[in-house]
Amino acid sequence: MFLRFKRVFSISLTVLSVSGLSATDGFAQSTGEDAHIAIENPADLSKEEALRIYESLQRRMARGYGAAQLDLLLNYQNWPLFNDAPYISATHGQRYVNSYANRMAHNYGTLAEGEKLPKGSVLAKDSVTVTDEGNIHPGALFVMEKLAQGESPDTGDWRYIMVMPDGSLFGDTMGARANSVAYCHDCHEAVADRDYTFFVPEEYIVGN
Repeated sequence: MFLRFKRVFSISLTVLSVSGLSATDGFAQSTGEDAHIAIENPADLSKEEALRIYESLQRRMARGYGAAQLDLLLNYQNWPLFNDAPYISATHGQRYVNSYANRMAHNYGTLAEGEKLPKGSVLAKDSVTVTDEGNIHPGALFVMEKLAQGESPDTGDWRYIMVMPDGSLFGDTMGARANSVAYCHDCHEAVADRDYTFFVPEEYIVGN
């Protein structure tokens, strides 16, 4: 199956390149409220293949998320990146994700048990759906913003936001459709001792 996907992906990018289309012009893009649901058949990609796919979609993804007009996400792709290639995240729908953090989150990569990130820290995970049939398209952008102490005690003072690939807001725990993303903190409670933040798998950490 992996060889089959590799061949389909290689042919697809070649056709798109020759025709002058971007990767997302050649594949259906997920929209609507079901776009965050876990996919059943993610492709098994090497780091090089995952990077190649992400780079083919990167600019379009930034433009799409940018339509949400959220100041806290401006130029997020220029923030420090903590993984050396996109990796599959089971907690983000079996999609390939990248872990970015703004400068305020200076201790995100070294956070020890019991430590917390400072107010104003923003973590952003953009995502790409890649199936073993060769379907490729942007996924949602998952965002966490650290709030002032006591501002949201039910979520450990974290704000969770989910932005769809077209810039529409799926939910914001401090704003519209809060109930739609309430499950985010339920998941992150598993890492409460790391200030409710997951980190990059060891084999994908930059410098490893």
